[in-house]
Formats: sequence, structure tokens, C-alpha cells
Amino acid sequence: MVFLGNVVLSRHAVGRKCFLLAASYFFYAQWDPRFLGLIWISTAVDWFVGKSMSASQDQRKRKWLLWTSLTINLGLLGTFKYLDFFIDSAVALLGTIGFQADVHTLGLILPVGISFYTFQTLSYTIDIYQRRIKAHDSPLDFALFVAFFPQLVAGPIVRARDFLPQLAKLSTPTREDLSLGMYSICSGLFKKVILADLIGATLAQPFYNNPEQYGTVGAIAGIYGFAFQLFGDFAGYSQIAIGCAQLLGFRLPQNFDNPFMARNNLEIWRRWHITLLTWFRDYIYIPLGGSRQGEAKTYRNIMIVNLVSGVWHGAAINYLLWGAVDGITISCSRFYQRIRGRKAKQDLPTDFIGKIWWQRFVTFHVWLLAMPIFRTNSLEHLAEVGRAVVRWDSPIPSHQWLPLLGTMLLVAAFLQTLVSEYQGPRLRARWATFPPELQGGIFLIFLGLLGAFAPSTTPFLYFQF
Repeated sequence: MVFLGNVVLSRHAVGRKCFLLAASYFFYAQWDPRFLGLIWISTAVDWFVGKSMSASQDQRKRKWLLWTSLTINLGLLGTFKYLDFFIDSAVALLGTIGFQADVHTLGLILPVGISFYTFQTLSYTIDIYQRRIKAHDSPLDFALFVAFFPQLVAGPIVRARDFLPQLAKLSTPTREDLSLGMYSICSGLFKKVILADLIGATLAQPFYNNPEQYGTVGAIAGIYGFAFQLFGDFAGYSQIAIGCAQLLGFRLPQNFDNPFMARNNLEIWRRWHITLLTWFRDYIYIPLGGSRQGEAKTYRNIMIVNLVSGVWHGAAINYLLWGAVDGITISCSRFYQRIRGRKAKQDLPTDFIGKIWWQRFVTFHVWLLAMPIFRTNSLEHLAEVGRAVVRWDSPIPSHQWLPLLGTMLLVAAFLQTLVSEYQGPRLRARWATFPPELQGGIFLIFLGLLGAFAPSTTPFLYFQF
């Protein structure tokens, strides 16, 4: 319906934008219409802050306006995402020193997408403050930038300087847009429905729900399973969002670039959730000094960014610990690269068999070690997972801890990663040569098959962040 409405209104720019904005608000309201108010607050605040900041030459006023935006946006995010956690932590801390505080949490619901659209609007005001962009003239365009439904609830995180110019020069979808949009949607749905959901249901969830019932092989399969479930779920959503936007004539930034094929732990985070990591780089890492103030401060900045990344994912100790572990592995990777010395790109083998293979193998498994920290919900849960890894015997039959379907899909996920790395551009180019009628037919058949054979609907994992 949105696609058809977008086509019908293709010659009426204002009407098309109003239609897309209404569709975006309707899409978000399907979850809980009460939280539309938070989007409207962020939109209104940052629209007026941006206009006032852009019109002023008084640096003190500009800084005050920036702090207004930061306080309101981060205040809303902090209240809904972290307040209950801080209350619980404070009560527990007081209890350890003998004070029994009768304080109850507020039981606040985390609004879907608040972490994503908050960072989008903040990038707008920060960029205006740093004079990278000027305030946009159209409040309608700005509202659509904040609420654009394909990426509203789980990214990619879009920058105003990339999206607002597309609204200013609104164009209709080209044949290439439609072709690549359908390809991205199919690829994303395959990752989400076939790989992520089924691997999660057969390997990851049974293990993490009851790790005490598993031995070494089942535990390893569950840990591998969650890694590919998480990747398939989030990378799949990102591709679906990019494809939906492209069908409407908009380009969203790439969010994943085969992270499991990275050669070191620095590279894996340049390939995973790219828009979030570049946001942290531009607005936290570089302002802290980046790598310009000596090695000690560089490692400090890496740790700060990764701790912030951990906290961004959730208000729990496991996310903070996960961020710390990732910061350590990235710092070690950087230290190793400096000790070993940088080699020219042409000296690195590009074939799958050779030196690059063991680099990818080690990188993936170092990253994999932190996944149980991310997935478990307490230190006791994490300890039980660790015991399962070293428990050779299993209390349950082998066909339960290593089901045939889950094993086959795990192999398929590995193969999909290899195919995407080495044949992805060729497959996209081949798809583009198909006639539009054939592309549309394949797209509809694929959607029909997914609807008929897919397992029960599973929410996207990153909706909780």
C-alpha cells in the first residue's frame, strides 16, 4: 500500500512526503501509539534548536542550545532505558552496606527504536553546532527524516546530511532502485526467516534457555548458533530496511559488510553495525582525541567507546562487561598490528586458501568468545554456559542438543557468508540483468514461499535495544 501510494503521488512532492510521514507514524503506532509523543518531542526540540543554532553567531548561545538538545534527548533515552536499572542497582548497593531501601522501580516500557532515532536527531544538532551542515528549511522534511519507517525501529542510523538532501531533491524510484530493492529484501528475509529464526529456534534458544542440560558439543553449537542468529536477524533487518527504502526511491547507508570475514578485530567492527560504529567514531572517539594524542590515550578512547557501545545496547551488567571485553580485544588487535607492522594491501593474499584464512578464523573466534556475555542475562547464567562448554557428557540425547535441521542451517549460514564475500557483487549484477517481469515474479514467489513455510513470527532481536 505504501509503495502504491508513493507511486501515485510521485509527481506531488509535498503530498508524497505527507503520505510517507503519515505511513511512518501509523507504522510506529502499531506497536504502541502512546510513544509517538516521544518522537514528536525529539522532532520538535531538535527542529527548533537547529534553526536557532544555525541563525546565531553567539558561541555561548549555540553551546547552550546544543546542551538543551543533548539534555532532552538523552534525558528521555536515559529515563526509559536506564532509570529502572539504576534504581535496582542503588537498592542492591545500599543493601550490601546494611541499608534496606524500600524503593520500587517504575516498570517503564522501553519504546521501540528510541536508541536509533535519538542518535539520528542528535547527529543533526551536533553537525549544525560543528558547522558541518545548516539547519534544514522544511519541518516536514525533518519530521520525515526522524520517523522514516523502514529504518525507524532498528536502523540503519541515518545522518541528516545524507537523507535530507534526498528529500530536498525528491526523485521517483528508478528501475535500478526497484531491482536492487527487491534483491535486498529477498536477501534480508532469507537471513532473518530461514537462517536467524530457525537457527535460533533449533540451536541457540534451547541451549541458552537450559545450558545445564548440554555438554561441550551442544554448547558450542548453541554459541555458534546465536552468533549466526544475531547476525542474520540484524543484518537481515538492515537489508530489508534498505530494500524497502530503495523501492520508495531513497538510499540508506550500508550497515553490514560480511563482518565474519574480517581479518582482525579492528576490521570486524568496521563491518558490523557500520552506522552505529561510525556514529561513535565521529561524535565520541574523535572528539576525545581519537588516535592523535599518543598510544595511551588512543587505547583509553577505544575502551570508552566500547563501554558506551555496551551501555547503548542495554541497562545490564552483561552489556557493560561485553563492551569491556570488546574494547580489550580491539586494543590487543591494534597493538598486534603496530608490533607486526602494516603491510601494503597488495601484499595481502586475496584468495580464500592461504594466510588470510587463518586470520579470519582467529578473528571470528575471538569475537565469538564475547557472545555468551552478550546473550546471557546474569553472571550465574554466564557461569552455567561456561560449565556446559567444558562438560563432555550431556544429560539429554544427542539428537536434541545437535538437531539435524539446526546443523544443516548452521552449515548453510557459513556457506552464505562465503558466497556473499566472494560472489555477492556478481550475483547482484546477474540479478540486475533479469527482465523486470521476471524479477517481480521471483520476488512475489519468494514472499509466498516464506509465508507458507516460515516458522512462527519471531520479533527482531534489535527491537529490544
